[in-house]
Amino acid sequence: MPRGRYSLHDVHDHTLLGEEHFHCAPGPSGWRYISQTTAPSGSHLGSVDLTLDALGRPLRLELHAGGWQVRGAALEGLTWVRTDPTGTDASEGNVRGHAFSGTSPAFLVATARLLRLTPASPETRVRVVTFTDPVLAPRTTDQSWALVNSEAHPTDNGPLHVDEYQVSALDTGERHTVHLAGDVVLSAPGIELEDLDAPPSPPSPPPAH
Repeated sequence: MPRGRYSLHDVHDHTLLGEEHFHCAPGPSGWRYISQTTAPSGSHLGSVDLTLDALGRPLRLELHAGGWQVRGAALEGLTWVRTDPTGTDASEGNVRGHAFSGTSPAFLVATARLLRLTPASPETRVRVVTFTDPVLAPRTTDQSWALVNSEAHPTDNGPLHVDEYQVSALDTGERHTVHLAGDVVLSAPGIELEDLDAPPSPPSPPPAH
């Protein structure tokens, strides 16, 4: 069960926004990720609890930030309920989408596990619902993902398989690179892995044909 810490930065000026302390592991249903996010001052900012099923679909999502809460799951596409800080007003949403997204590195791992790309796969389009900080406002966008390189790097614990993805935002044309090792993000825009106490769990096996 990898445990570690990411630093989160503004993607434009690289200002430190906070740290995300996480642990994640494969489980009976698929994969689970739990984290707590803190500001540079050390104050609590929010939390993530994400469970995927064996096919990489979001079985359960719970987000907290700024007093707001989101609970979601893959149900008739993507369905969620967003509750305001007072707890008196809840709004429901549903989109014919594939994956949730947000600032947490968990969502990059989740999308990769859902798509199960190989270097021979064509660019794959995916519709995501992104919950933006600080009020977890939902925004639906389309992305394309391609696995452009996969390499094994020798380590003391055996080879570390690193996958390099190219992710494109189809509404703006902006492209960026994401490096994953199993269920851990090594680097991505605004994300740096600062500490890891165990090797990443391997990627989910490809579906049977």
